Amino acid sequence: METWSVEQVCSWLVEKNLGELVHRFQEEEVSGAALLALNDRMVQQLVKKIGHQAVLMDLIKKYKQNTQGLKSPENPEETALVMQTEAAREDEESSSPASHGERMPSFYPAENLDNGLIDQRVLKQRRNVKHILARSKALQWTKSYVLPEFPYDVKCILAEGKCPDHSMRIRIIEFLQADMTKYLEGSLYPSTQQYNDVVNALLQAHPFLDEDGCGFFLWKRALKDRFKYVRRPIEDDEQVIRNKCKFGHRRGQTRKSLADTRFDEIKLVQIKEEAVCFDSELDEHIKWFQQEYVKTEKDWREIDKRMSQTLEIRRKMIGSRTPLKDILKLFPFLKCPYQIFREFQLLTRTDICKKTRHILESYSENILTSFSVVDNPINILLQEKMKHYTDEDMLKYMKLTATCLLLPDVFGDDPSLFVIMNEQVQVSTPVLEVKNPFNMEVCEFSLYLERERLTKVDDCVTALAVLVAAFHVFGIECPRRLSQTFNFLETLIFDMHSPYFPSLKEKEKEVGFQLPVT
Repeated sequence: METWSVEQVCSWLVEKNLGELVHRFQEEEVSGAALLALNDRMVQQLVKKIGHQAVLMDLIKKYKQNTQGLKSPENPEETALVMQTEAAREDEESSSPASHGERMPSFYPAENLDNGLIDQRVLKQRRNVKHILARSKALQWTKSYVLPEFPYDVKCILAEGKCPDHSMRIRIIEFLQADMTKYLEGSLYPSTQQYNDVVNALLQAHPFLDEDGCGFFLWKRALKDRFKYVRRPIEDDEQVIRNKCKFGHRRGQTRKSLADTRFDEIKLVQIKEEAVCFDSELDEHIKWFQQEYVKTEKDWREIDKRMSQTLEIRRKMIGSRTPLKDILKLFPFLKCPYQIFREFQLLTRTDICKKTRHILESYSENILTSFSVVDNPINILLQEKMKHYTDEDMLKYMKLTATCLLLPDVFGDDPSLFVIMNEQVQVSTPVLEVKNPFNMEVCEFSLYLERERLTKVDDCVTALAVLVAAFHVFGIECPRRLSQTFNFLETLIFDMHSPYFPSLKEKEKEVGFQLPVT
């Protein structure tokens, strides 16, 4: 199984009555080595149904047991180390005064002193055993790690001594990452020494991969990036976030020098003095916001109350063109979609999420069949994806997503000011970034503001709503090359009048549909 290709893994799934997972395994390129390296968390990300998760993990477990055989009840190396420690302790005791006739009191691990403390020699002995076993495990990795058996096509390239192309490099890195994960018993966090050992083993076996003496750092960087890519789906896991907060780490946080920290404090004071007169009560609110924002479990009721109390001062700061970065430092909860929607509702008395969903559902069919987007790559990709699904909810989700992405094209606006796909954000106005748009399980929308990610959402309705709300909440003027799209959305959101499609009016007869009247 270790040398199976993705196709062989898919055939094996069909044999085991898990044919529903074939499409997902093909998308993620799960080979035999990657299959054996899967842990519980990876399986949960990969397989949606709990029943399939249980069957898959059971099959992998049985295969490992059959290949590895029955393990001895006790590790011989650990036993030897414990015996060495016991021998060292006996030698130490033989040289102590007790060996010369001076009677020393006898203590056992479960036996306490008169004052309630365990004998320190017993504790020291336990610590010594743990340290010896830990050093032995690290030493075992260094001495025993050998390169895995690469797939046939990779072995052919390596045997010929040819420098692999980009796609072949990716295959080698993926195979090494899967093998390391299996060797580390499912861990996705190798140490620096372990990275070094793997890359050294690769370059010693195939010296031609060390191009111009820089190959070591290139391969090591590629391997580390691959582990980061695999870890990405669990970045938002509740337990991971809790551990990061516990150890003082937050996403995007970098260590600042004392001078930078002092500069930020002075800058915030200047903002307070220049914008409006801050009283002591407002200062207390701001400190509370900054402290509450880093907590794992937040008091949202109190947050709503304090955000309502400070609404007026925020509007004055935004109206006086205070830099948005500084406003977000004072009121960090404006980065949350929920608070953006709530701020929008306080300003306009409109539920923008409900309105946005109604817009997408009402105009989805008309937009997707419009003359201007028939040959659009997004629409073509949508039609291909829809052939592989029969579930009504999935088809509806895909259509709504495509409708959201195609809105600027329908009105002849600039799509790059509205949504970015597989490119770097270049505009400072609010813009959406989308990844895997037609995959409900891993689809991700992010709102960028001033070229930095402000917040992340999971579906197209919330993404479109937070984009429109951001322009109003932060007082940003809509770009002229996006005005037609926003005019259409705002007329429906604020119930001004029934909009029409400027780019479709002349093509309605050719396309053969009439726009619904709201």
